[in-house]
Amino acid sequence: MPGCPDCNGLLKTDPERGEIVCTQCGLVVAESAVDMGPEWRAYNEWDKEKRERTAPLKLVVKTDIAVRPEHGTEWRMLAKFHRETLHSPEWKLTEIVGELRRVKECVGLPQSVAEEAEALVRRYLRVVKGYAPEVVAVALLWTVTKTAGEPRPLEDFLRCSKTDKRRVVKAAWRLKEAVKLGRRPTLEDYVGTLAARVNLSPATAKSALDMLKRNRRILPGKNPWVWAAAALWLASFKRIGLLKALAEAAGVAPSSIRDAAKQLRL
Repeated sequence: MPGCPDCNGLLKTDPERGEIVCTQCGLVVAESAVDMGPEWRAYNEWDKEKRERTAPLKLVVKTDIAVRPEHGTEWRMLAKFHRETLHSPEWKLTEIVGELRRVKECVGLPQSVAEEAEALVRRYLRVVKGYAPEVVAVALLWTVTKTAGEPRPLEDFLRCSKTDKRRVVKAAWRLKEAVKLGRRPTLEDYVGTLAARVNLSPATAKSALDMLKRNRRILPGKNPWVWAAAALWLASFKRIGLLKALAEAAGVAPSSIRDAAKQLRL
């Protein structure tokens, strides 16, 4: 053992404190030392010999109990069956929650939306059993944002996930039918979201909302993003460049907004 780094004195190990101390100047060279000795005590020679014969504990890790190639084909088939049937709900739930968090970060949603989506998928996993994890994650977040009063276009989520739009819509419909979510987004939610995205004034948003309320009879069954964008476009007197910005913010085609604007009564 080298000497003390300060006075080059003799070092001594204190097993009770777990420290290495200099015998001359008292400098603590090392602390929190690990005791490599046995964790048992012997009070006589017979007890010491008896305990020394005991073999050390063997830590059993997961790889020690896994099925290996030398176990044969039957064991590997049994392990695959066990993995895919007995633990499939837990595995799929883990994949869905991981995809939920990834898409949430990509879209920029608040944590409360992700937590509500995770709670829903834990309760209604059987409803979306036949869908891929990425489809379920997008459908859940899209549905929860509506009930939270912060609706987002489906295209916002599809940009962050390589999934099919039709399957997402079907999964969202099944979730809505099973859960029976109470609150539905209002016209104010859609208009307010779009107006904030394209930096329109509150006065313009109020004029667009009043316009939609006057045309309420033709709105049922229609895409609310299209009609909110059309009303904002008309309320801003068809400002140059606004149509393209509204189409990108709503995730719809400019021609759809233009056609809807022709049907709105000013």
